[in-house]
Amino acid sequence: MLTLSLSFPGGRYHATPWGRHVNEADVAWPPDPWRLTRALIATWYRKLDHQLYPETLLTSLLGLLAAEPPHYRLPTAVHSHTRHYMPNRQKSTLIFDAFARIDPTEALIVHWPGCQLNDAQTALLDELLNCIGYVGRAESWVEAKRLGDWSGEPNCFPGSTQIDQETGEIQTEPVHLYAPLTPDAYANFQQQMQSGLALRKLKTSELKSIKKTLPISWLAAVGLDTADLQNAGWSAPPAAQKILYQRPIQALKSSVASRAKPKPSPSADTVRYAVYGKPLMRELDTIRFAEHVRRAVMGKAKWTLGETAIPPLLSGHGLNTDNRHCHAFFLPQADSNGRLDHVLIHVPAGIDGDMRRVFGALKLVKGFDGQEWRLMLEHIGQREDFENVSPIVQSASVWQSRTPYLHPWHCKKDFDIPAQIRREFRERQLAEPTEIRLLPTIKPHGRELRPIDFQRFRSKRGLAQPDTRGSFWQLIFAEPVTGPLALGFGCHFGLGLFTPVKANE
Repeated sequence: MLTLSLSFPGGRYHATPWGRHVNEADVAWPPDPWRLTRALIATWYRKLDHQLYPETLLTSLLGLLAAEPPHYRLPTAVHSHTRHYMPNRQKSTLIFDAFARIDPTEALIVHWPGCQLNDAQTALLDELLNCIGYVGRAESWVEAKRLGDWSGEPNCFPGSTQIDQETGEIQTEPVHLYAPLTPDAYANFQQQMQSGLALRKLKTSELKSIKKTLPISWLAAVGLDTADLQNAGWSAPPAAQKILYQRPIQALKSSVASRAKPKPSPSADTVRYAVYGKPLMRELDTIRFAEHVRRAVMGKAKWTLGETAIPPLLSGHGLNTDNRHCHAFFLPQADSNGRLDHVLIHVPAGIDGDMRRVFGALKLVKGFDGQEWRLMLEHIGQREDFENVSPIVQSASVWQSRTPYLHPWHCKKDFDIPAQIRREFRERQLAEPTEIRLLPTIKPHGRELRPIDFQRFRSKRGLAQPDTRGSFWQLIFAEPVTGPLALGFGCHFGLGLFTPVKANE
């Protein structure tokens, strides 16, 4: 027996049923097993250590879940929508955005009565549930966990319509849900389709498009992009089957329900986004991209909260002089190719409800020359939550420059750069390093870099900048310290950022 609990902190669940247009304003309720499986696959790809949790283990786990259609215990939900005009250069388009409104304190139960996992599969599932951010559309934030014991009664399950034998009254409402085929069933289907394609006279481009959507790997087939399936002409996912479920009458009510009680948000000080765009900016331009992100956050705060209500912890304006570094650090992060594919925003003083609304609404960053980068919110939480995906929030005794450090004060006798670094640690009430070493170059991606290879100037004019060249440093502490460590001029925009050095490096 396996039982999952899914709650929606945002009070909304967005998901368009397969084959339906978004403007039909329909909602796929409850979440299809197909959609849950794809959410777990996406979480594994993006957030888990693939050496610790290999693909074969993921396939065995999801294959086991696919072998049995789950039962559900549905909370009260209200079918609602918003409508707005999508800006377009030629003509504005009216868009309906439908969703199920759910009390954030109520949980959706997903129950597999006959499913038995081994220890490795259980560990992987727990890690996936701990890391998952949303199910359905990205606005559908979810908090998921595995229940050790559940004795409730499901109210949505596979089967035919149930009728009261005495009164003849229909007791359930039918709904079709998509569930993934088992790996063996998909292998048979894939072989039959490949054989059938060989007998059909299709255009080369059409044949290539269809074959692309019939990979040999079951995991790859379940994780195919929806746009690729639609381009190939599939009326339903080839690795899925449609199952008739019965849910309670008016499980998705159209009338207005009682207002959900607000749930206190867990404390948080860090938010992380994935960045999408072509091209992604280089790590050498970290400060430029951080300024773009900060400008986008200010614009969204102005739009969401009002021009006079922008939190000082976001803007950095109007703070006490004795705690000038408690506001937001905008810290872009690079992939293995040196391209900025993530951005982490750390607010040491904490993220309140207003800032959560701003971060939740932030989706786009624009450059000065018309470039655009899409942002996908991965998680809002404590910095410890990001240790597995972001080294700069880990703890270590040795830290090394990732971007140039620009000393914030003019150098004088007995006040050189190491002395300025020590002063910054004292002013921030952090443990001072026991040893500070100058590094002439760093080699983060196999390429040797000097400080002058990086962009080192803010676009804002009139700023005092004692250091224009920058330098790289290695800091050694007596005890492990926790990141992020960003020091010097432009530290709130990614300059002076340090990363931990592992013992074997």
